[in-house]
Amino acid sequence: MPRPKCCRQIGEMPGKVCFHPAGTASSPCGEVLLTLDEYEAIRLADLEGLYQEQAAARMNISRQTFGRIVEAARRKVADVLVHGKTLRIEGGPVSMREAPPVRCPRCHRALELSCRSRTEPVCPRCRQRV
Repeated sequence: MPRPKCCRQIGEMPGKVCFHPAGTASSPCGEVLLTLDEYEAIRLADLEGLYQEQAAARMNISRQTFGRIVEAARRKVADVLVHGKTLRIEGGPVSMREAPPVRCPRCHRALELSCRSRTEPVCPRCRQRV
């Protein structure tokens, strides 16, 4: 049984979470899922131009782990570009760095969210999905 993944720190959520080839509602070729930690790795390495050691420190992971994450992310982005697939960004064992607390949309209670949870979070007071 593999070790559980540690939470990776991300600096920001993506503004858009789905990209597809122009002129189509969805790609007939398929969909590629890019996790939030892979998105953050590409953002830090390719957009901000950080070295792997610096980017790994920001994500609170080892340099070797960062290297594996960014390699997988680049492979997925290349697959999307070459084969005209849809790219969806979501999920993964992440937590926001210095993020404001998440609040229930119904009762506005501050919620403790665990990145290890596999289900959608539910407010313990009013049972609203967050």
